[in-house]
Amino acid sequence: MKKYGFIRVGNIVNNLKIGDPLFNREELVKLIKEAYDKGISIINTPELSLTGYSCGDLFYQDSLINEVENSIKYIIEKTKNIDITYILGAPLKIRGKLYNCNLVVNKNNVVGIIPKKYVDYDFENRWFASWDEGTITYNFLGNDVVVGNNLVFKDINDFNLVFSVGFDSRDLIGIGFMNDSQYELVGNYEFIKNTLMVDSKRNRSALIYASCGLNESSSAGLYGGYSFIFENGKLLNNNERFDFDSNITYADVDYEDIVGIYDNYIDVDVADSEEFNRLYKEYPFVPSDDHFNNRCSDIVNTLSCGLARRLKQLGYPKCVLGISGGLDSTLAFLIVVEAYKKLKLDLKNIIGITMPGFGTTGRTYNNACDFVKEYGATLREISIKDAAILHMKDIGLDENDRSVAYENLQARERTQILMDVANMENGFVIGTGDLSEAALGWCTYNGDHMSMYSVNANIPKTLVRILVKWFSDNANKKQSKVINSILDTPISPELLPPDEAGNILQKTESSIGPYVLHDFFLYHFYKGKSIKKIYFIARETFKNSFDDEDIKKWLKVFVRRFFTQQFKRNCVPDGVKVGSVSLDSKKDFVMNSDVSMNVWLNEIDNF
Repeated sequence: MKKYGFIRVGNIVNNLKIGDPLFNREELVKLIKEAYDKGISIINTPELSLTGYSCGDLFYQDSLINEVENSIKYIIEKTKNIDITYILGAPLKIRGKLYNCNLVVNKNNVVGIIPKKYVDYDFENRWFASWDEGTITYNFLGNDVVVGNNLVFKDINDFNLVFSVGFDSRDLIGIGFMNDSQYELVGNYEFIKNTLMVDSKRNRSALIYASCGLNESSSAGLYGGYSFIFENGKLLNNNERFDFDSNITYADVDYEDIVGIYDNYIDVDVADSEEFNRLYKEYPFVPSDDHFNNRCSDIVNTLSCGLARRLKQLGYPKCVLGISGGLDSTLAFLIVVEAYKKLKLDLKNIIGITMPGFGTTGRTYNNACDFVKEYGATLREISIKDAAILHMKDIGLDENDRSVAYENLQARERTQILMDVANMENGFVIGTGDLSEAALGWCTYNGDHMSMYSVNANIPKTLVRILVKWFSDNANKKQSKVINSILDTPISPELLPPDEAGNILQKTESSIGPYVLHDFFLYHFYKGKSIKKIYFIARETFKNSFDDEDIKKWLKVFVRRFFTQQFKRNCVPDGVKVGSVSLDSKKDFVMNSDVSMNVWLNEIDNF
């Protein structure tokens, strides 16, 4: 998986006996081998996993400390035939002082020792010194080993694969392996979880966290056995707390999506795995079920408040927008309604204009009219047919021509009508185009591409549908009925005439591909993933929906259209940002309109 930038990492929470390295080493050997069988490349263990954290004054006993060293040698010997990097928690004497340490074992050698830097809570400083020696070289088990707090390990075959080990999430870079022992106090679990999530997001790192388990102690406090794997603020996996048995938690981390800034490093040879077992959302822009209602509400409030602020600035003009009976104009209209409600303005000052053309079907026409009426706005019908025919005659275009000129002149005629009506009404034209259309350039330059304010500019098509459905679920019975009819209508610009039965002939997704794929491509491309990685995770994500060749075909369409249509995105109206992905060239996504796409297309051709 390393060729795609993924590495499988995990945590062990081991069943242990306090003060018994002989028992604990056998359990750790068994679990390390099990981790190897699961395809894990780097595995973490809890703090002081060889002895237990709760040994108390037994840490003063040389018998215990000597047996720890023997047990480390034993574990290395018993795992010499498997290729896995692992981290052991152990008390070690270094230069006459006892330290709480993590040891990194790679290729049958201890390649780094990380002592705890801050030993300042509970009674831990009773037994362990705080490390303040900087970075040194120390002879351990017959080999010179680097010892220090800020050790960084880099894979010899991939400079992007960087990991660190420590006791404080704030200090870790790249893939950070951390173990820390805290009592199971009320609220502590959520506190630790949220802290790790925030630190992972802030540092743009992965955090692999293991804590002591139930078998650790029942004297002073109980340990829950937490295990978390975070990547860039996202929880990839966690275990079930309160498990007396040993357990392993793992996940496939995208290490190309995290940042590791370092000066010095220790070379290690990290094993690879061909297994991949990570789930990506088919709809990355759509809120998860847990937060669905709140997130939809937040999006609608953000969009409507942005528009309301602009209307306030302009002295509360009327809003003029085209109503096609499609999803985009429906969402834009509903956002305008919300803005008007916030400002306590008369909905009659919203002017929805339906502009039937050569491709308009009875269904979309009726939906558009019924929709505006149900919300109490002003409906106007202005046909573009006669104007379009006259324009074709003026420019010498045959009426039977079905070229892009035939399609685009209709879109530009509609935009001209909206702008002119807005002038007549002292109004303000609201754009209806969405983020997916902007990414693909699926709009007519200086046609539906242009408006005075674009409420949908940062809403992708897959989210447009979800938001419209959310409005339907919260509308009255009559409003919901017409919105549901719109939801059931195929996506189309309706610029080509319908079929003989009067049904929509021109279906967008038949021309440019499924929006579910394009939105998936857009999300991950924007996040900086390579084309080969996008193809790989798309294949895994949609393996039950699309075959590999279809994914490859539409990915190629996405790249070609995304690169060639930047000039349209360089000239767009204002619109507020609602999520992490925006193509606003003024502040969010900067790309030269003349950039070549050959590197990306060649990569696809070589899959």
